[in-house]
Amino acid sequence: MKILVTGAAGNVGKELVTQLQPNHDVVGVDLEHFDIVDWNSTNDFIQQQQPNLVIHPAAWTDVDGCAKDPDKAIRINGLGAQNMAVAAAAVGAPIVHISTNEVFDGYGDHLYKEYDQTHPTNPYGYSKWVAERAVMAVNPQHYIVRPSWVFSHGGRNFIQAILGAAEAGKTLRVVTNEVANPTYSVDLAEAIIKLIATGRYGIYHFGNEGAVSRYQFARYILDAAGYTDTPILPISAAEWPRSSTPPMYAGLENHAGAMLGIRLRPWREAVDAFMVKEGLSN
Repeated sequence: MKILVTGAAGNVGKELVTQLQPNHDVVGVDLEHFDIVDWNSTNDFIQQQQPNLVIHPAAWTDVDGCAKDPDKAIRINGLGAQNMAVAAAAVGAPIVHISTNEVFDGYGDHLYKEYDQTHPTNPYGYSKWVAERAVMAVNPQHYIVRPSWVFSHGGRNFIQAILGAAEAGKTLRVVTNEVANPTYSVDLAEAIIKLIATGRYGIYHFGNEGAVSRYQFARYILDAAGYTDTPILPISAAEWPRSSTPPMYAGLENHAGAMLGIRLRPWREAVDAFMVKEGLSN
């Protein structure tokens, strides 16, 4: 099968290309290959490639940047996803759109299921919500995949930020009241590949099992890397001013995927595997 993967240098796209290449004809592209906001550029590229499947992780994921320029966020994340979905439909290709847990407001205290009401509260989440609606409207062969707090090898992520600060001897201040699922890109890619083999279109929540606060996540990272004596100052989100306002409790429950036998391991096991592979384990 010929599979087009956008954002091939990003956290999710790179891992998808790595895992798909042994068994498929994979075309990995980044935003510099064509402008997803421009319909003609997108359609011409898809028509040239004639993929059997399109996987679309490419997005503007700088949540604070999106808050500063919401129009740009809508263009890249919303219109870009719509163009990809329409172009894929034109060649008869299903599309896997990678979304986010930030389509939820996080006002509750429960894990969100796939069918729970969406209500984004920041420009990034809104742009991804627009993207979801557009993809579902224009391409009936769609998979909407929502992960959260993705970490990967070779990319910018929370784990590297925490360890970098610890190594530099910086004072660590981490939010206690922001909760979600850490998601290992290796496990996410495996789940997506299993999903496309089912042909069961719809919305899926693929985060590693278990929701945790940023503070608890950071503490586990430090302990796993041997920084057991490194203190962390617990703070509230209000004490960490930023342009974007992330949802406070936006953990995801993998309900639909589990019904298909697709499950991601507990987040602690995923972090352990990441640390071992990076040579960071204590």
